[in-house]
Amino acid sequence: MAGRTSEDRADPPTVLVVEDEVLIRMSTADYLRGCGYHIIEVGSGDEAVAVLKTDVRIDVVFTDVSMPGNLNGFGLAQWVRSERPGVRVILTSGVTRTAKEAQDLCAHGPLVEKPYEHSEVDRRIQALLPRR
Repeated sequence: MAGRTSEDRADPPTVLVVEDEVLIRMSTADYLRGCGYHIIEVGSGDEAVAVLKTDVRIDVVFTDVSMPGNLNGFGLAQWVRSERPGVRVILTSGVTRTAKEAQDLCAHGPLVEKPYEHSEVDRRIQALLPRR
């Protein structure tokens, strides 16, 4: 796990983890909490939009592509790009053909492929956050 300074711990970046598979979501969220991030967990794109419509500060959305509800990960990424342009998005999927579409929606690397190493997710998040 990457080290954080005491300044980072005082105001940790907030990551919205969007994953319908409960065990994957819990495992990823627990790891990222251990890295020093503030984590909000939801199980669908619809739930993610509900959070993003509040005044809660979100720095990064880490979302699966395939999810139930009205918005899959691509739809969520497009919504974020339109409605919350300062929020960065990282997509993940177990389907490699989604990489091209993900590349168009994500600023740093097209996609985190499943199964992923938690440390890779942390590395991608760090790459998107402003340096302190």
